[in-house]
Amino acid sequence: MRCGICERIDMIKKGMNPYFVAELETGYVVIGDHQYFKGYTVFICKEHYSELSELEPEFQKQFLADMALVGKAVYNTFHPDHVQYELHGKKGTHLLWHYFPRVHGDTPEDEGGPVWWVPKEQMFDNLKRPTKEALADMVSAMRKELHLLQHPEEAEEEEQVQQA
Repeated sequence: MRCGICERIDMIKKGMNPYFVAELETGYVVIGDHQYFKGYTVFICKEHYSELSELEPEFQKQFLADMALVGKAVYNTFHPDHVQYELHGKKGTHLLWHYFPRVHGDTPEDEGGPVWWVPKEQMFDNLKRPTKEALADMVSAMRKELHLLQHPEEAEEEEQVQQA
């Protein structure tokens, strides 16, 4: 079955998705279309499943490991107070991890509530789409951080160079 997410994956494979950050073993990392929560990122499962329980055990294990890696990259890149993770899937679509970098005061009345307390017309306002320059900066920063997390020896070398 094909869905809108399948079409986005096709765009990634054709090099036509400017929001694309990286391909991991089990999915694709993309910057979210709207940036009400600066650094909002999505991790799209490569396989067309709508339930975590449908994944084969080894793929599921790697999908969860990749999810954690992306979460750490979001945290390290955008420096929020914390990252809120949500796994979405519904009949006929892909599993998607959503990463919402959260900071004090980002929801109405600042009670630390869920992102969905923000009215949709605010969260998905076209003014919250990143500019081409801002998007390129976010993509570049996330790519670098994911690379360093996957290759910690290079991170150590970079740290030593900075200290010298």
